[in-house]
Amino acid sequence: MDKKVIEQTLNAALSLHEVHVMTEDNSHFQVIAVGDIFADLSRVKKQQAVYAPLAQFIADNSIHALSIKTYTPTEWQRERKLLGL
Repeated sequence: MDKKVIEQTLNAALSLHEVHVMTEDNSHFQVIAVGDIFADLSRVKKQQAVYAPLAQFIADNSIHALSIKTYTPTEWQRERKLLGL
């Protein structure tokens, strides 16, 4: 699966400021999603918000594994500085 499809799907479904998708084999993906939507959600709800629009790809095995990290824009600014991005 092309990571651009995942990015487009998440951007269409969620009000995100940024979305980054990384993969080495086009079946195991890491997603970093940044948006105000995550501000008042529990950790589980954040994961579910990102997982839900991608469920069809998981069901048909286009996505074999998915790692999700979510941030508010403020959290992402702080994290980017820590990561040196």
